[in-house]
Amino acid sequence: MKPVPDLPVTLRVGGRLSDITRQPLPPYAPEATAFLAALSKQLLALPEARQFPDIAAFAYWCRPASLARLQREFGAAHARLGRGLALHIAPANVPVNFAFSFAFGVLAGNANIVRIPDAGHPQVDVICDRIAALFDDPAHRRIAAMNRLIRYPRSDSITATLSQLCQARLIWGGDETVSRLRALPVHPRCVDIAFADRYSFCVLDSQAVLGASDTVLAALVKGFYDDVFLLDQNACSSPHLVLWHGTGQAEAAQGRFWSAMTDYLEKNYDLAPVHAVDKFVHLCATAIALPQARATRRHDNFVYRVRLDSLPADIERHRGRNGFFYEHAVDDLSCLGEIVEERYQTLTTFGIDRATLVQSIIAQGLSGIDRVVPVGKALDIGVIWDGYDLIGELSRIVHTA
Repeated sequence: MKPVPDLPVTLRVGGRLSDITRQPLPPYAPEATAFLAALSKQLLALPEARQFPDIAAFAYWCRPASLARLQREFGAAHARLGRGLALHIAPANVPVNFAFSFAFGVLAGNANIVRIPDAGHPQVDVICDRIAALFDDPAHRRIAAMNRLIRYPRSDSITATLSQLCQARLIWGGDETVSRLRALPVHPRCVDIAFADRYSFCVLDSQAVLGASDTVLAALVKGFYDDVFLLDQNACSSPHLVLWHGTGQAEAAQGRFWSAMTDYLEKNYDLAPVHAVDKFVHLCATAIALPQARATRRHDNFVYRVRLDSLPADIERHRGRNGFFYEHAVDDLSCLGEIVEERYQTLTTFGIDRATLVQSIIAQGLSGIDRVVPVGKALDIGVIWDGYDLIGELSRIVHTA
């Protein structure tokens, strides 16, 4: 096994690269779950957990009860070990994504080198500081020895050197990033899990919105806000298109929902002036590029809605930003077969039977839609993501006949 060289990187958490321990553990090893449970406890005790909902969400995800449930669901059909050394290239635009990627690698039993974002996200430093503190605790000596969190400017040379030593890579980024990194030489046994550009949308049932109590409507609005505005529609799982199921009541349902949504945004969302300008410019570009756009509606500068008189087959090319949505009303969700292709990732719903919808997706053999979840759960990343069983992909079976 070739040693990991001490490359020109910034070591944010952990010791020298050359000292990393690469002997794998079984998935959900006691050392791994104990470390993540301790990290959860420390993060939830911080004031920042209230200031940054994404830190709280990560901490809640890796609490002991959650990890125990994931371990039960993973099962023990085969003996498994982590693949070895995993390289994680985290995205710059989703601050806490690196922490989830790191946790997946730890739970799968791997040693991990995680390239964390350079962008000035305070959440990154909060989580890294807690990880570093736990690494100093002798109780977590094994996990500390197996993991490094690093920073370095874009460098295919450094990434290529690490890639040739790794048995797994998690590449989070756009299509260009994935294609570029996949072209680098890798270890012969390396397994790549790539998270490229994806598209997500939402289906709201008109009758369910109109029939919702004020309390249920408030929860729907809060959930939609979390899906969209916590990351300003930048997450791959944030919706850009809103389909209203039930054309006869769609207009009334839209009026009720967007009025409540605007009230919530006025109280809870700090709209940057540049985002208001961006949305107006985007509206002008849409009017030129999208012939199916028939009308627009603005709710102050918080929300822009573009009504479509039909669904373009390439609607996934038309994305929203900072509260910009395309809308269309339908009576039959079989129309999804006309637009869904492999880029489609998350479908959030309200008032729709999700089990029936999943069966329809399977029956139609759709090449996209990996997740069907309630509104408010779009950003809930987990060990099943983008259609991958990440712990399964990041570990290997030790088989006996």
